[in-house]
Amino acid sequence: MQYRTFGKLDWKASALGFGCMRFPTADDQRGSANVDEAEAIRMLRYAIDHGVNYIDTAYPYHDGKSELVVGRALKEGYRDKVKLATKLPTWLVQAPSDFDRFLNEQLSKLQTDHIDFYLLHALNRSSWANIVLKHSLLDQAARALADGRIRHLGFSFHDNYESFEEIVNGSDLWSFCQIQYNYMDIDNQAGTRGLELAAGKGLGIVVMEPLMGGRLADPPQDIRETIATDAAHRSPVQLAFDWVWNRPEVSVVLSGMSTMSQLVENLQIVESSRGGKLGPADQALFARIRDQYNARTTIPCTQCAYCMPCPNDVDIPTNFDLFNYAHTYDDLGAARFRYKFVLKENQRAGACIDCDTCEGLCPQHIPISDWMPKVAALLD
Repeated sequence: MQYRTFGKLDWKASALGFGCMRFPTADDQRGSANVDEAEAIRMLRYAIDHGVNYIDTAYPYHDGKSELVVGRALKEGYRDKVKLATKLPTWLVQAPSDFDRFLNEQLSKLQTDHIDFYLLHALNRSSWANIVLKHSLLDQAARALADGRIRHLGFSFHDNYESFEEIVNGSDLWSFCQIQYNYMDIDNQAGTRGLELAAGKGLGIVVMEPLMGGRLADPPQDIRETIATDAAHRSPVQLAFDWVWNRPEVSVVLSGMSTMSQLVENLQIVESSRGGKLGPADQALFARIRDQYNARTTIPCTQCAYCMPCPNDVDIPTNFDLFNYAHTYDDLGAARFRYKFVLKENQRAGACIDCDTCEGLCPQHIPISDWMPKVAALLD
């Protein structure tokens, strides 16, 4: 196992962390509450026995069962071998007192008296202003830090760079942050700018979605053929991990592993992980792969949002983004899931009334009204 600096803390994190959102389940449904508990515990303990020292879970994972399984897995001395991370479900907070209510429930489920790394879950500009600041959650967190129930405070993030900058600079309590980062997300969400900003402030950086939920592990055939030209003969999985670990600012990379074979493979890959490992030939390979993915984009939307607001409330950029996602990653199922999860019915492509108001505003001159029925036909 390789270990990496965790921000300003006097502690080294295993380069590979165990993300507990994708435990094996009896019904093979990702995220299901029907966790195969015996196998999940076996995998967690195997990981810890092989050097993993960062375990990440959250209140909603596996419909609330993940924390319970982790708590049982960390009995018999395993709790003392790891740093434990879990997250406050910010979207459920309706009053300042909810901070303590959720934290105390999580401590009970995890069978511990403290959380080493406590995150405010899935922050964006809206939840920062309308939940965290509105309900004084930073004051609540400061009290939990003072009484020892949490040892370090951070946040996980899903929004644009400007929102990330606002949140990072919004408190001196942060010790770390968790961002989505992989070789296709260099300009998406916090992106490379966010990574460098957080590192410059001395924060530990936890990376999630290094494989984009598994999509980079199973690329389309044309991209697989490009990966096969790699002189080091790395698998798609190892390439994706190596790219993230190449950044010395990264403290730990989380992987949500559903099978023992995935865990064993990742433990083998992490043995050769290094910051600054990739040379010019490697970077050129990633550039070719990235160009191939981007060439699969169907609608030339840049997400500038000049077309918004739609008079009928359709979220045009998000509809186009999800349509492109299905084609870019050959993953219609994930695109349809996100379409239903992210967009309200009146925001979906099917709500377009072909008024053409947006088309005169689009710098790319996209025939938006022509595309919307195609988006609806694919994703509805």
